[in-house]
Amino acid sequence: MSRRANTLSPGMAKPERIATVLEREIRSGALGFGERLQSENELVQRFAVSRNTVRRGLEELSARGLITTKVGIGSFVTFDGKMVDDAIGWSKALADAGANVQTRTLRLEVIEDPELAEMLGIEKPAFIAVDRARSNAGTGYAISIERSRLPLSPELEEVPLKGLREGSLHQTLRGAGLVPDHGEEWADIEMLSPEDAAILGCETGTPFLRTRRLTRRPNGYPIEYVTSLLNPKHFALHLEF
Repeated sequence: MSRRANTLSPGMAKPERIATVLEREIRSGALGFGERLQSENELVQRFAVSRNTVRRGLEELSARGLITTKVGIGSFVTFDGKMVDDAIGWSKALADAGANVQTRTLRLEVIEDPELAEMLGIEKPAFIAVDRARSNAGTGYAISIERSRLPLSPELEEVPLKGLREGSLHQTLRGAGLVPDHGEEWADIEMLSPEDAAILGCETGTPFLRTRRLTRRPNGYPIEYVTSLLNPKHFALHLEF
C-alpha cells in the first residue's frame, strides 16, 4: 500500500515525529492490524531522513506498544496494540482489550508430575492440570494456548469435579483465597509442535511467543505455574522499568 508524504511539525524531534505519523496511521486504521510497515529504505525516502533516524522512530513506535520489532521481557502483553494485564485473568484481560475471544477447555484433571514438583521445590507431585485454547470467536483465528498447573491443595480439591468458577481460573483461585503475593515470569520463542499446531489450526513449526509464569503465596508456596503460547501476530511483551 502506498503512503503519501506527511508534513511533520517542526518543533518535534525527527524520530518522534516519524513515530507520531505512523501511530496516527495505525490508530486510524490506515495501517491495519498485522499489516507490514514500509521497509526502512521506503521510510527513509518517505520522510527524507537517515536510516538511523528511521530506526530510532521505529524503536519509539515499538516503545508505545504499537509494533513489534523486537521482543523484551516484562509483565505486560500488548494485544493488537492494546495493553493487557494478565494478572486479572486472560479472558477478562482480552475482553477488556476488545478481543472477541472463544475459550475451549482442553483438560481439567488431577495429574502427577514429579519433575515439576522438584522444580518448584514441593514434596507432593499432585497437580490440577488446566489446559485451555483461545481463538477469535468470529474468525476462529488462533490466539493462545495456556497450560496451568496448580499444586493440589484442600482449597482446590473440588475443582476437578465442579469445574472452574464462572469458567475463570482467576476467579477460582481468588474464590479459594489464593491471591498471588509475588512471582516470576520468563519469555522466549517456541516452535509449535504437531499437537499444538493441530489445536491452534496453524502449521507445525510456527513460531509462538512462550511465557512461563510462577505465582506464589506470601509464604513462598507455589499457587500456579502456567505456560502460555501466544500468537506473535497479536502479542508482544513490553517492559516498563
